[in-house]
Amino acid sequence: YVAAVYEHESILSPNPAALVDRQSALELMGRNLDIYEQQVVAAARQGAQIIVFPEDGIHGFNFTRSSIYPYLDFVLHSPSAKWNPCREMYLFNDTEVLQRLSCMALKNKIFLVANLGTKQPCEHTDPHCPSDGRYQFNTNVAFDDDGVLVATYRKHNLYFEYAFDTPPEPDYKFFDTPFAGKFGMFTCFDILFFEPAVNLIRQYNLKQVVYPTAWMNQLPLLSAVEFQQAFATAFNVNILAANIHHPTLGMTGSGIYTPVKSFIYHNMEGYGGKLIVAEIPVITTNYETNLGKPPGRVLEKGNEQLPPLFYAEMMYDNFTFVPVWGEKGELQVCASTLCCYLSYRRAVVTDELYALGVFDGLHTVHGTYYVQACALVKCGGLSFSSCGQEVTDATALIDFQLWGNMSTPYIFPLLLTSGITLDFADHMGWKNNHYFMSKNRTSLGLLTAALYGRWYEKD
Repeated sequence: YVAAVYEHESILSPNPAALVDRQSALELMGRNLDIYEQQVVAAARQGAQIIVFPEDGIHGFNFTRSSIYPYLDFVLHSPSAKWNPCREMYLFNDTEVLQRLSCMALKNKIFLVANLGTKQPCEHTDPHCPSDGRYQFNTNVAFDDDGVLVATYRKHNLYFEYAFDTPPEPDYKFFDTPFAGKFGMFTCFDILFFEPAVNLIRQYNLKQVVYPTAWMNQLPLLSAVEFQQAFATAFNVNILAANIHHPTLGMTGSGIYTPVKSFIYHNMEGYGGKLIVAEIPVITTNYETNLGKPPGRVLEKGNEQLPPLFYAEMMYDNFTFVPVWGEKGELQVCASTLCCYLSYRRAVVTDELYALGVFDGLHTVHGTYYVQACALVKCGGLSFSSCGQEVTDATALIDFQLWGNMSTPYIFPLLLTSGITLDFADHMGWKNNHYFMSKNRTSLGLLTAALYGRWYEKD
């Protein structure tokens, strides 16, 4: 099927904390919706059957609970009601944004997924009801090609979004399409957690995902395109990921991903939005993971000199590292119960420092979640203390096999190359209670090769 995602440079309110009236809010959102409209037309012309827009793309961000209120649409959060906002405009008040989105889908005969702020009045008899008598949700909406609202999803894992409420229960939301079956739906930070993202995919055996996001890139392990691809690979799904474009805030990175191929956009230099349109196969069955040859023996060291252990901060976590020196070698590094192993050979020895790092613990900055990671990274400079820094360019082409005795089945294989481009492992999978990934010569200089494990039970 042909899919489209749009990375949008949203027109932002100059002062999001200011209180404005509904009319001014609609005016600002209308300017973003005008751009959406042009992109829907362009995508439909290229044969797209579905288009996805980013999180916060219509209203922007950095609001307070009261300042976002005029930007909120009312949406009926009921699974049974079939409502077409374009054709039934006057059913509810405050649905102007939904009406425009619905009309775009209808006029262009395309499935459309967008993110907006919504409100829902609640009774004080409801124990969860906020003191101002209303819920405010970060919401994804999906319209079919007739403009009918077919699914609404309220974001569960909020990322410092004080204007919004967390829904009392996680929403498991998907919608059906004639061209690719069911699409699951979640938002941004949700991708790092079991609820509802992983549970949704597993429970309903979903093979396609739409994913609006407003993601701030964090190298070396959590740049948007890197993790989006790893998620598609780990769960054997197609992901249509639309990010916002604000390079000054570190926000860029969208794509259409299959488990074995991707069409991505990552641009920290230029301004303006970007439409990606690609034809991808519908996933109906599980790919046979090509397990290839298993990793060799666990290292038995003679009395040759072992490289020194050192510690450095990476992604706000204290990783234990060993340097990756010379043309080839075999290394191991352990922390807590996790041991990581690397066997490597460089095509040409460059003067770049690489290191193999391990972390097995609770990550506590900007969210709390348990990580088990084995990571081969290029360091920022030549000193040990530079390992873990954000690096975007590299020249070393490396053959490697990386493996670890992970305690969780949820492993995201990351493989990032120079210029924030993606590469794909030759082989990966489980063998003898170890997860491994191998690559015969990266296509460009290696930035990161990592097994990023999420041990959800220990969150």
